[in-house]
Amino acid sequence: MKISLFFAGHWGLSVLLQSLFQHRYAAHRMYTMGPKTERSLHLLTALVQGSSYLEPRAYAILHREHHAFADTEKDPHSPAHHGNPARMMLATARRYAAFVTRRKQPESRFLGGYPEWPALERTFGHWPSRVAFGALYTLFYRRFATRRWQYLLLPLHFVMGPVHGAIVNWCGHRYGYRNFRTRDESRNSLPMDVLCMGELFQNNHHARPANPDFASRRFELDPTWQVMRLLARLKLIRLAHVPRGQDVEAAQEPLQMPARARSVIPRSEMMEDAVAATP
Repeated sequence: MKISLFFAGHWGLSVLLQSLFQHRYAAHRMYTMGPKTERSLHLLTALVQGSSYLEPRAYAILHREHHAFADTEKDPHSPAHHGNPARMMLATARRYAAFVTRRKQPESRFLGGYPEWPALERTFGHWPSRVAFGALYTLFYRRFATRRWQYLLLPLHFVMGPVHGAIVNWCGHRYGYRNFRTRDESRNSLPMDVLCMGELFQNNHHARPANPDFASRRFELDPTWQVMRLLARLKLIRLAHVPRGQDVEAAQEPLQMPARARSVIPRSEMMEDAVAATP
């Protein structure tokens, strides 16, 4: 039971913080917050993701490239150009590493608007820290595992972030239904996405990239959006945009992203090709 709870907790919190902090904040700036709150959320993300922590800058650049070049040959992680999820994520990992080490420079329009904390990146983004977290996971399993099969879950803790990315980018562009017509192959894989905290509503998100609620129909549920609503009510974050019909108070003057970063993440009214396929 303890192993099951530990795995479920690590999975859920890791993907929630990836969606909340690295995706909706670092890449899209769907909300703003004070410097202390940002540092606290940044540190919490690093501690929870542990051995698979993802640098917000490199994550944001990759994700902006994904929106700009979705399902084309320039897309950094599209199943349309890779034979299987492992090959897709290997190519993504190489590009991510190049951005982390600054060996590769992206187009200037993909830069800016993401949180940077060099001291934290030096601590959590290097191999000694990743190995230390892996050792902690292993010690927990040695202490509480009661069945041999439970050790099959252990490697997933080491690469939790990339596993989430593989599921979202592979399944979200291959399997499911479409609410909108877009220029890419994005799909909504689950109507109630508790597996990836709303990230599997890829079609909804690609059609309306500025909308913080990835659910668009009554039967759809985006858990990360519900967390954002709670944080906004607690005055911990200020939403840059509130979906029509929602009762969450938003700040009137959200922090602006650099124009070059905003240009690759257009708001829904700029997505003329995103036309509802069903009422």
